[in-house]
Amino acid sequence: MAPTGFTAAAGQSLEARILDGLDAEQRQVASTLAGPMCVLAGAGTGKTRAITHRIAYGVHSGVYKPQRVLAVTFTARAAAEMRTRLRDLGVGGVQARTFHSAALRQLQYFWPQAVGGPLPGLLDHKANVIAEAARRLRLSADRAAIRDLAAEIEWAKVSMLTPDTYARAAAGRAEPAGFDLVTVARLFQSYEDVKTDRNIIDFEDVLLITVGILQEDPKVAAAVREQYRHFVVDEYQDVSPLQQRLLDLWLGERGDLCVVGDASQTIYSFTGATSRHLLQFTKRFPDAAVVKLVRDYRSTPQVVQLANSLLAARTKQPWRGSGPDPWPAPLELAAQRPAGPAPSFTECADDEAEAAQVAARIRSLLEAGVPASEIAILFRTNGQSEAYEQALASAGIGYQLRGGERFFGRREVRDAMLQLRASARAAGTEPVPQLARDVLANLGYTAQAPQSSGAVRERWESLAALVALADELDLARGEAAGGVFTMQDFVAELEERAAAQHAPTVQGVTLASLHSAKGLEWDAVFLVGLSEGLMPISFADTDEAVDEERRLLYVGITRAREHLALSWSLARTPGGRANRKPSRFLDGLRPASSSRTGLRSGAHGAERTGRRRQSAPAHCRVCATLLTTGAERKVGRCANCPPGYDEHTFEALRAWRKEAAQEAGMPAFVIFTDATLAAIAEARPGSLQELSKLPGVGPAKLERYGQDVLRTLGSD
Repeated sequence: MAPTGFTAAAGQSLEARILDGLDAEQRQVASTLAGPMCVLAGAGTGKTRAITHRIAYGVHSGVYKPQRVLAVTFTARAAAEMRTRLRDLGVGGVQARTFHSAALRQLQYFWPQAVGGPLPGLLDHKANVIAEAARRLRLSADRAAIRDLAAEIEWAKVSMLTPDTYARAAAGRAEPAGFDLVTVARLFQSYEDVKTDRNIIDFEDVLLITVGILQEDPKVAAAVREQYRHFVVDEYQDVSPLQQRLLDLWLGERGDLCVVGDASQTIYSFTGATSRHLLQFTKRFPDAAVVKLVRDYRSTPQVVQLANSLLAARTKQPWRGSGPDPWPAPLELAAQRPAGPAPSFTECADDEAEAAQVAARIRSLLEAGVPASEIAILFRTNGQSEAYEQALASAGIGYQLRGGERFFGRREVRDAMLQLRASARAAGTEPVPQLARDVLANLGYTAQAPQSSGAVRERWESLAALVALADELDLARGEAAGGVFTMQDFVAELEERAAAQHAPTVQGVTLASLHSAKGLEWDAVFLVGLSEGLMPISFADTDEAVDEERRLLYVGITRAREHLALSWSLARTPGGRANRKPSRFLDGLRPASSSRTGLRSGAHGAERTGRRRQSAPAHCRVCATLLTTGAERKVGRCANCPPGYDEHTFEALRAWRKEAAQEAGMPAFVIFTDATLAAIAEARPGSLQELSKLPGVGPAKLERYGQDVLRTLGSD
């Protein structure tokens, strides 16, 4: 019987059909089913397609039993996507999980017989426990210090260090939060003591305890190895020593392991990830089959050439570190798509000017027909996002902040799932897409997007994303694909996606850090803030750290399918000193003219003149001190001078903003920053015209929030 959504052509076996459409290297991956295999897969080369077809081919040819295959990847979203693809290929019984998910499942099952008693509670966040550990040692640690200490403890545990072995192994690492390594070791031990007292474990403990049980209990190890015979590990360049140890225990003495990775995309070494296991795979398995996937199906030749050139520039530099050069020869990608536009390089006067020109270019792309969901702005640090949020909001362009409110946590999505679940119990034979439209119409879905903006438009976009997902799944699994797709199937898919936070596509420009963009792709990508100190980041003070920053930029470049824009600014604030320089990584990549004024942008878009636009310096209206930050310029007052507004008015505006943000499901500062609220409170405008003259209140925000602001001022 053919799998749902996957039918064999007349006279063609199902196994042959599974291999159809794969290139020669992907076909080799998919058809080599026994023994160890190392797949070196460049960005955009179809690695997920190759390994899911490998599993499907193994199952349908009878070599694999689906229940005995374990596919492991690094994010819940990636695991959910892999399960979806496998279901579409008719092998839904295969386990596709993250390391932590697989280990937790085994721990929950084997804990009663291996340890006894109830499993300790699982700690979601370390902050409170670390704060308690610090108090026990009478150490002062603010929120930022606690965050840094949590990251350091996570690194230590995935590196399989204990409080006793930490200080020696961490010699040469930066001191987290300014604490010396001996103090960190003491806090590490205190953290473990607090967890013991509270009978809780953290996510690293899940892996450590599972490793301990498998090492010490032969019966448990034998049961796991009997259950799983074939392993696939994706993103193998990001495996940590602890994850590798767990994988070794799952395998035992066997070699049915397929690993997939790219050393040039190793960007998580700060978490303990290392490409060493990928690079040394053939030393451990000398008979391993090695396949290189270098045909890039994602990006245009122009984007691919830039990515290749970025990596090639590093190989020409002498290695100055101790020991052998850890930089492996990078894969050279070969573009398979037709030619596209050349990547652009833009130098801007300041951060606000850079954000404004990006918003203007995005508007042009939208008008040219590029969907908002296919556009992304990527930056090095999350702190850079606010300028782009404000620029997009002022331009009336919707956006979604990756890492912000989760899709399945939105009120309208929760309501939709309740109604869809209820309809599934009484559903007849009506096609799922139409039934979904009928159900969601009760919540505000319409075939045409509303003309209004704000919460109404955002609510519609959430519901439209669910409708689009129903269409997509019905096409892949329904009657047109030779299968049956019911409302019960749709609800089950939604519940699984909600558990894995595998959100459907929402219309809106994506704002994301370079790290969080790994594994994603868009038609148009804007790489912003590419100046020294941000790319590479200022604390990358070793050769190894700078190399990782280069790889991070490479990941950003390879997210783009067609349009790629790279930009940087010369100053932080309008009128500030132009003391920034473009990233060293752009040397030799950008046209010579991009370092001069011809490609610079002014505050309202790209200037075509030969002189950079300069804003006149602003001074505090109270003490006449030069204002140096955007927040100070907005209120016309330096931070040292007292505010000229009534606190009750300011708090009333903050209360209104909080309520509006909660209703819209967005961060409060996206509506108005505190600096803008302060300016409004001081000016107390009495009309929309007066409000429009205040900094931070653009046309889009005036239309969306103007009347609410005036009502709040009138009733404060």
